[in-house]
Amino acid sequence: MPSLDLVDHSPRHPLPAAALPNAARLILIDNYDSFTWNVYQYLVLEGATVSVYRNDQITLEELIAKDPTQLVISPGPGHPDHDSGISRDAIEHFAGKIPILGVCMGEQCIVSVFGGKVEYAGEILHGKTSELRHDSKGVYKGVPQNIPVTRYHSLAGTHLSLPECLEVSSWTERVADGSTPKVIMGVRHKTLLVEGVQFHPESILTAEGRTMLKNFLKMKGGTWAENEQFIEPIPRSIYSEPLTNGHEKLVTSKAQLGNDRQSSILEKIYDHRKATVRSQMQIPGQRLSDLQAIYDMDIFPPQVSFLDRLKDSPYPLSLMAEIKRASPSKGDISLETCAPAQARVYASAGASVISVLTEPEWFKGGIDDLRAVRQALEGFLNRPAILRKDFVFEEYQILEARLAGADTVLLIVKMLEEKELTRLYNYSLSLKMEPLVEVNSAAEMKRAVKLGAKIIGVNNRNLTSFEVDLETTSRLMDLVPEDAIVCALSGISTSSDIEQYKKQGVKGFLIGEALMRASQPEWFIKNLFGDSDDTKENDKEPRQLMVKICGTRTLDGAKAAIEAGADFIGIILVEGRSRYVDTEQAMKISQAVHESRKPDSPTHTKQSLENLTSAKDFFEHNAATLPNPSRLLLVGVFQNQPLSLILSQQRLLNLDVVQLHGSEPLEWASLIPVPVIRSFKPGAPGIGRRGYHALPLLDSASGGEGRRLDMAAVTSTLEKDSGLRVILAGGLNAMNVKEAVEGAGKVGDRIVGVDVSSGVEEDGVQSPEKIKKFVRAVKEIR
Repeated sequence: MPSLDLVDHSPRHPLPAAALPNAARLILIDNYDSFTWNVYQYLVLEGATVSVYRNDQITLEELIAKDPTQLVISPGPGHPDHDSGISRDAIEHFAGKIPILGVCMGEQCIVSVFGGKVEYAGEILHGKTSELRHDSKGVYKGVPQNIPVTRYHSLAGTHLSLPECLEVSSWTERVADGSTPKVIMGVRHKTLLVEGVQFHPESILTAEGRTMLKNFLKMKGGTWAENEQFIEPIPRSIYSEPLTNGHEKLVTSKAQLGNDRQSSILEKIYDHRKATVRSQMQIPGQRLSDLQAIYDMDIFPPQVSFLDRLKDSPYPLSLMAEIKRASPSKGDISLETCAPAQARVYASAGASVISVLTEPEWFKGGIDDLRAVRQALEGFLNRPAILRKDFVFEEYQILEARLAGADTVLLIVKMLEEKELTRLYNYSLSLKMEPLVEVNSAAEMKRAVKLGAKIIGVNNRNLTSFEVDLETTSRLMDLVPEDAIVCALSGISTSSDIEQYKKQGVKGFLIGEALMRASQPEWFIKNLFGDSDDTKENDKEPRQLMVKICGTRTLDGAKAAIEAGADFIGIILVEGRSRYVDTEQAMKISQAVHESRKPDSPTHTKQSLENLTSAKDFFEHNAATLPNPSRLLLVGVFQNQPLSLILSQQRLLNLDVVQLHGSEPLEWASLIPVPVIRSFKPGAPGIGRRGYHALPLLDSASGGEGRRLDMAAVTSTLEKDSGLRVILAGGLNAMNVKEAVEGAGKVGDRIVGVDVSSGVEEDGVQSPEKIKKFVRAVKEIR
């Protein structure tokens, strides 16, 4: 047998699970063995309430009176037939009534009670480890093959004497010298819920010991028929010839075992995903060569560094927020979730990474979700990195992710051969995408470290059983080099979890289901980091409204706006409009505006560079940075005019801002070298499109007609997009502007400016007094 690396699998900084109602009266029979304490500790950590009795200090009648919910028989010295005290009688009485587990001598007691013989095992082992094979049922549900287990015994049940009612559930292949067939390491009653393990799951050198005991504590009743989820058979294809007693010998060749991946829901998903992807790769337009041609055109979305973004967080640990509508373990979680809308919530709440599930059958996601998420974050200041979370086994999937806007992909060590893992890792790096390399065990961690992975995610969820153990990450930290970043994946739900991981050197964590179920994810995140005080938000001084005086035609009008403390002066550069300003007059106004100074200390300040660790929505950023704290800005208003004219006028008049008031293409905003304000009617398409116009202006018509907006329509528009910030126009004056802004109710703070034209005129001419009153009225709103 190959030597096994000795790894301490004991709980480090163990956190007890919540008390299990179904394990409220577990009885542990102590066969005078020091390991009984370890068994007790593991059971309690998993939520059981345990009472311990020495095997000669309690009677069967007393045991029955205690009405146990489970019975566990401990290890012990000697032979089960004459050294186990009450153990055998207890098994015989409670079999078929409650779950029963025997450990070491306890397992031998089970063999003996049902008619088997316990004899010399062919070797004497004391504190030695062996590789364990098992049938993936009962306590082994979700436990990997070939795990190390610790053995302290010289006796064992024998194959030839094993009664018909028992089956071998686990075994070693053979003894150390190779002379004897496999040794029975576990037995299970075929119908009654009675199971035994010859090895010590509670030993620090046994892997997955807590998983086995956790499985046992989940069992209910006294028969396997009541616990069908623990007895689903594994495929016969991995077995070979039967042994003489009717049991089967497991083949250990790598080809037959498929790299030891258990036949499970995981394999089913993985195989289905392979078939789906490889079918997609045959479709014209979606072939690898087609994707490569698109990539070569350099038209994929810009990317951010996954590594750098993980280091850049407003929180003690970087938050990786996941979009996951369903999962194999939990079923449907939130099928109605709009992925891009959820992504914006995560980004605004401080997520460093947004993980998007793109597997469609079990997780109800898709590559279109990822593409939409990337589009939704366009224009965000310091946007989160985007992770494609899927079963990745082809370069095709990595390239597809990059074209859709992903910044990184997930590579699951468990599912990939050494050559596959290396190939995919290097290909991802060639696309400037540092992958997230996922592990779940010490062996997988060693592979990730050998690979040179810079970002390693430790999945606390066992991928075959889907059980979560938060200590998985803790146990593997010692194996991680200093230059690698470790992120904890799955199971985090409290601020104490985060604090514990921080102390251990974990740099980030992923959370999905809890966020998807939260009615207010942003507040869930605040609470998670212990920042539930919402007075910070309430105590923020509200941003004053920006004021734009539009339709200015004279120097006197411009000077009146400057003296009143307006933020913008708008000039109409559309020939034929009643407020049109010719080039000569426009140049005079431009000079006056550029020489202006705001009369008082600036009410607007440029956005502070603090908090750049958090993403900021495009419109929020522009609302904070567009006003100039020192002087007014000159806005040139255009309507359905050639782009060439707009560009030439901008240069000639030194316009600070361009306002488009017609049906100009959204893309023009990217071609104009100054910020663009664009006019929309409430609810019009494109109003919330980030990355183009700096701010939308809501108006009722073509502008300057004095027609009031329907505030119900304005409110509806703002409610649909929490990140939208708008300038309000249409029939405003000093008397109604407060009413109009406050008419938006709870979303009124999304109105960041107001625009007035006819409301400051008298007989068609701008009135300095009306301008002054309007600006004062606006500044008093907030």
